[in-house]
Amino acid sequence: MNSPSFNAWKLVSLSPLPVWALVLLGVGLLLGIGLAAWGVRREPSRGRKLLLWSLRLGAGVAAFFFLLEPGIRHLQVARMKNRVAVLVDRSASMNFPSEPGGPTRSAQVAAFLEKAAPTFASWQDRFTVEVYGVDPELSPVTAAQLSQEPARAGTTDLLAALRSAASGGQGSRKLSGVLLFSDGADNAELKSGAVGRARAALTDLGVPVSTFLVGQEALKDLSVEGLKVDDFAFVRNSLTVEVEIHGRGFSGQDIPVVLSQEGKTVASKLVKMTTGDDVKPVSFTFTPDQTGRFVYTVTVPTFPDEAVSDNNSKSFTLKVIRDRVRVLLVVGRPSWDERFLRGLLKQDANVDLVSFYILRTLSDDPGVSNERELSLIPFPMEEIFDTKLHTFDVVIFQNFGYSDPSLSIAEYERNLERYIHEGGAFVMIGGDSVLGEGRAAMPTLMEALPVEAAGPANADPFKPRLTPEGLRHPVTSIGTGAASTEGAWGELAPIPGANLTRARPGATVLMDHPFMTVDGKNAPLVSVWDYGRGRAMVVATDATWSWAFTAHRDGSPTRAYDRFWGNALRWLVRDPDLTTLKVTADPPSVEPGRPVGVVVQARTADYQPAEGAQVRVELFSVATQKPVAVQTGTAGADGVVRLEFAPPAPGPYKLLASAKKGETDLGKGEDAVAVRAVGPELSDASVRPELMEQIASVTEGKAFKLPQDGMPDVPLLDPPVVEVGRAKDQPLWDRWYYLVALIALLGAEWFARRRFGYV
Repeated sequence: MNSPSFNAWKLVSLSPLPVWALVLLGVGLLLGIGLAAWGVRREPSRGRKLLLWSLRLGAGVAAFFFLLEPGIRHLQVARMKNRVAVLVDRSASMNFPSEPGGPTRSAQVAAFLEKAAPTFASWQDRFTVEVYGVDPELSPVTAAQLSQEPARAGTTDLLAALRSAASGGQGSRKLSGVLLFSDGADNAELKSGAVGRARAALTDLGVPVSTFLVGQEALKDLSVEGLKVDDFAFVRNSLTVEVEIHGRGFSGQDIPVVLSQEGKTVASKLVKMTTGDDVKPVSFTFTPDQTGRFVYTVTVPTFPDEAVSDNNSKSFTLKVIRDRVRVLLVVGRPSWDERFLRGLLKQDANVDLVSFYILRTLSDDPGVSNERELSLIPFPMEEIFDTKLHTFDVVIFQNFGYSDPSLSIAEYERNLERYIHEGGAFVMIGGDSVLGEGRAAMPTLMEALPVEAAGPANADPFKPRLTPEGLRHPVTSIGTGAASTEGAWGELAPIPGANLTRARPGATVLMDHPFMTVDGKNAPLVSVWDYGRGRAMVVATDATWSWAFTAHRDGSPTRAYDRFWGNALRWLVRDPDLTTLKVTADPPSVEPGRPVGVVVQARTADYQPAEGAQVRVELFSVATQKPVAVQTGTAGADGVVRLEFAPPAPGPYKLLASAKKGETDLGKGEDAVAVRAVGPELSDASVRPELMEQIASVTEGKAFKLPQDGMPDVPLLDPPVVEVGRAKDQPLWDRWYYLVALIALLGAEWFARRRFGYV
């Protein structure tokens, strides 16, 4: 009856009549049955009535059977196999122990998949089971690999993995379902849960996702989370850093939290954990006192029984910039030079000026018994040169040689010298009260200056001369190029006198006296140098104000005076645009296991790109105070070179760069970089059962905690059945006994009607 090549069948109608004709005939049969029932409605015997109705109904059904001409259609069909995707989270958090002292989460999944192998084998008739590791791309994985190879992905992106699984089918091989094994520690689109667009994306998958939660929730761990801080801060302005301390298993314990800057403690606080799973916000407010980029670290102690120790600190970089340059101007006595400089600084919107006058010198005889009677308001020596000194970016002494034994000037000298050495900027402007008569009053401060007094001042007018260094230095660069700068200085009026000084070794002389000499060398007029972390500048005259009056032949002002002092301030505060070597960490914060990049821009003394410059960068560990690695490179046509260091250990680092072109030293520069101990993947050892339940609920799957035995019953979409090959019809209505049955039913009804008197 059924050919071996056919593997399915179904009932069909073989009648040649159209559907509408079959419907009309069927209605006619129903009317006939109805008329027969109507005709015996008054029959008093209930048994006779039921017999007549049954015979007529049976005859009608038999007649309709012959009208339909039923038959069996034998088919050759094929059932298409669908895919079942088994996705195993391979992010780094799966290396955490599944329970205290237990195997890793990945190993636990591997053991379960081995037990579930018989279940997967039983599905082979309907499904193709595909096992993938999410790393973060999908790649085939086996149970052996899960147990032997540690998980390594830096992030968990479950939604991206589900999308990849749903789009991975080819042709008619559809996805029937997904089995997702994970701890739920998503730090991508599902970080905030299955809400909004993420929820819509899960719904669009169109397949049930059954989730299996891996790991326990009760692991003991202390972590620094939720760091909030601005990308930059203003020097001497308060800044707040906010963090969250997450403690699991530390109920009732006091936890010290420390904020440090490159190994130096900035602030500390004590927080108390009140529950077994508690999050405590902590905020630190501090005031940066120096510009630049620095690495800060928030740290909590590491306890021996913690699940993970690498998340007990979090580092970040902070760029400290200036909002305004804060200048302290201390003047020995009023003068035209002081008046012009003070007016220039006051009208500069980028300068915050504080100025004082000291109206006496060493030779002044006050003629009073109490020296504090010399002014209505005593000069605040202690407040300015001790408690408030660090708040100034630049300190300028103009013709100031003050000495007062009752005020212990030597103590404040040490403060000034230390202020410069630790990163401050200082300018000494000459005159008859300093670098001459007053030079013995401040010997300690003089050690921080690039020059030393060498004799009495000379009052003869002269035109200062640019040195080769001054021709290219940003302080004296008042033109648009070397030739323009040299011409601009040549047009300025002579200066009426200068102090006689001698340059110290290491100082850079920008302008000198064309006639006065010291030790066979022209006496310096404008000199600069770096002293410790700070900078100092000496102008050996109090007559630079005369440059403000000089004009070109056509009457237009030169603005040489404004440009000179503007350049000086920018150089003193290390304006990035005035450095010949700019170092930039790329990026300033590095995730664990990632290389440290640095971009160095080298320029020559005249600030042109230093093509071909040999650049050397040292990666210096702040924690160990030792260099870690050195990279060298050659600058391109734009003077820029990018170097890269192999991934170092976590911690704060400095990038110390230097460059040379031929025998010429192009200077030094530095930047800071923070190498994080852990990325977002390892910052939290907890599991997220609520996310796994949401994924299963939205996709109409089921959520499970990873069972110890075999695979539970999971919802899967049935694969479709497709008809292929041949079909054969076999009629059923053409049997003789079906016709005999119809005739017997009709004859029995006629006989009964006749017997009961209806015919």
